[in-house]
Parts: sequence; structure tokens; C-alpha cells
Amino acid sequence: MLSARERERFDALLEEAIDQLPEELQRLIEEVPVVALDRPTPEMLRDLGIDPDDEEEAASLCGLHSGVSNTEKSVEHSGELPPEIHIFREGILSLAGGFEQPEGEDIVYEEIMVTLLHEIGHQFGLDEDDLERLGYD
Repeated sequence: MLSARERERFDALLEEAIDQLPEELQRLIEEVPVVALDRPTPEMLRDLGIDPDDEEEAASLCGLHSGVSNTEKSVEHSGELPPEIHIFREGILSLAGGFEQPEGEDIVYEEIMVTLLHEIGHQFGLDEDDLERLGYD
């Protein structure tokens, strides 16, 4: 369970990462909200085919793009929920090793940026193979 201070530090780094994005990606973020959660909801996990009771798997997820990507949009999708990018604090902090290590804040920031760019890539229609080739896996 994260403390309020850890959430504040994480969210400040997320805001900084968004501010550092190129202008064209910042415009995209205006259209596709970025939502920070401690961990994925049980519904998100079920949608991914993950048992919501699998604590280890839930805690390891760093991000999730939901909704229709720009390359898939059509009139057929007009009744669907708009896309969102979810960033999961616990997964990123776990993968990065946390704030308390030497240079922890820099390492967490880098993992936030990689996760953010990975999920933005999904919004542009890139799949996991594309993202791996670009170094955002």
C-alpha cells in the first residue's frame, strides 16, 4: 500500500514526464486522459485475462491503454467509451526499485516515461512487437 507521500512524489514525476513530451504528444494527451492508479482494478484484470486474485500479476502491471486506437477509429466505434491511458504506480515503483534507492527518483521517472510512451504508442496503433522494436517494451 502506497503512502500519500509516495503518491504525491509519483504523480509529480508523471506530470513532469507529460510536460517533457514533444508538443504533438502533449496534444494527444489532451484528447486521451492519463489516469494514475495504484494498481489495476479487478475489472481491468479480468479484461486482460488475469485473475483479479493474482496479487503478483496485478502488482507487476505498469500501464494499460484502453479504448480504440487512432488507427482503428471509425463510425462503428462511435458508441464506445473514449480511450484512456492508465499508469499504475505500484507496478512502476516495483519495476524501478522504489524511491529509496540511490537515484531512485530518476529511475522511477525513467520508468514512468517508458510506460507513458509505450501506452501512447498503443494509442497510435502500435502493437507489442512494434513497441519492442522501438525499445518501449
